[in-house]
Amino acid sequence: MAERRRRRARLVTKDGRCNIEYGNIHYTRHFAFLADFWTTFVEIRWRFVLFFFIASFTLSWFIFGLLWYWIARSNGDLAWQDPSPDHTPCVDNVVGLTTAFLYSLETQTTIGYGGRAITPVCPGAIALIIIQSLIGAVINCFLCGVILAKISLPKKRAKTITFSEMAVICPKNDSLCLSIRVANLRKTLMIGSQIYGKLLRTTTTPDGDTIIMDQVSIDFMVDAGNDNPFFVCPLTLYHIIDKSSPFFEMAVDNIHNQDFELVVFLDGTAESTSSSCQVRTSYIPHELMWGYNFMPVISRSKEGKYRVDFSNFAKVVPVATAHCSYCYHNIKGHHHHSTLGCENQGFEVIEIDDPSNVTKM
Repeated sequence: MAERRRRRARLVTKDGRCNIEYGNIHYTRHFAFLADFWTTFVEIRWRFVLFFFIASFTLSWFIFGLLWYWIARSNGDLAWQDPSPDHTPCVDNVVGLTTAFLYSLETQTTIGYGGRAITPVCPGAIALIIIQSLIGAVINCFLCGVILAKISLPKKRAKTITFSEMAVICPKNDSLCLSIRVANLRKTLMIGSQIYGKLLRTTTTPDGDTIIMDQVSIDFMVDAGNDNPFFVCPLTLYHIIDKSSPFFEMAVDNIHNQDFELVVFLDGTAESTSSSCQVRTSYIPHELMWGYNFMPVISRSKEGKYRVDFSNFAKVVPVATAHCSYCYHNIKGHHHHSTLGCENQGFEVIEIDDPSNVTKM
């Protein structure tokens, strides 16, 4: 049970959502959300956006319908007021509450069926139609802006960037490294990509104070360096486990008994929309595989085209790896695995033999 609770207690889920809740917030703090109403409307759920969309238009039509009814009543235009044959109404064919509501709807939506029209005999009616037209334009602009902003949120672009479900620890470039694989599912690039990590763990100070969620920076790099990687194909990120690394004291025998969470961030700008986005994922001790390495995914065909085999994206193979970082540099003993690792079940498998599914560069 303790192990199961430890697996569930993660700050960042695999799809990047933050698993945190706020409590004991004073009710006056909620007015800050109303002051920043634009961000509030963009971040609320779609069901509430649709509710406000329908409610704002319907309520404005009804309120202005009552005002048109009041103007018609003040001028004696209603049917129950029995106007004289030579009577000039403020609005033609507005003779009741229903027709007043219909005229309000036609005015604000600029439909204009032609059955009801304003006349120049009532200055109040002319002022009201100007006010309703302006308010209707403001409602249209605001709600259309909210819907467009929600559709174009950068987090939608982040859905097409995926990380491997597992991280591996194995030798690489004469160092013991922790490796993670990331892929961009779209052919459009992520410009100015920056990849970094944070190790979250609970520590105790020499004074006996407990620090929950203490953060330690973790540097990741690719073979070409960690500055603006060319993110056109799946990349393997690796962190060198040296004396300055928080993983240096860990070994194959105790890493799964540790209590930490490795959060990996990828910041970049989408090439097609120029919008900045951040992709997040996390790894807990049971998602770190010691003594494994990722299988290659990039190959070259006889025609000279580069191909990416996504079926190997999260597949791993066992490799000879020292029991710990100290052993890697000082002892020649190695730790072997006899079984293959697990695969990322949530990643789409693409058959490399099918030309329609081949990623072409």
